[in-house]
Amino acid sequence: MRKANYRVCVTLLGMAMLGGLVVLTAAKANAEVVKLQADLKGSSEVPPNNSTGSGKAEATYDSETKTLTYTVTYAGLTGPALGAHFHGPVEPGKNAGIVLPFKTVQSPIQGSATLTDNQATDLLAGKWYANIHTAMNPGGELRGQMMK
Repeated sequence: MRKANYRVCVTLLGMAMLGGLVVLTAAKANAEVVKLQADLKGSSEVPPNNSTGSGKAEATYDSETKTLTYTVTYAGLTGPALGAHFHGPVEPGKNAGIVLPFKTVQSPIQGSATLTDNQATDLLAGKWYANIHTAMNPGGELRGQMMK
């Protein structure tokens, strides 16, 4: 009788551990790392400008940790960058407020941030844009919509 009870307990414990492993594996399977990018140019600004500068914003978003990691590079501006950040939420062709300021304006700009669920939803829906500001173009010299 004792052996039968022992076997039942061991079997139940094994099944519980296996069930827990399945739940953990399923949670990890839903997590993903999404790559986003944008080409930065004056013609994407609202209103457009004639800047000959150019740049690129590249980012990854980890849905498990809710971490956005980004690198923004640029060259050929009309003067020193005075501001640089992500704006949103808005579709291309419209302006929006700052949602994530960068810690520096010097290229290459690198950083990371933990996003809220709403911020992540907007970013992944293509409603954020990277923007570089200069004295000659205070509203933005280079802009690019972040897309998957």
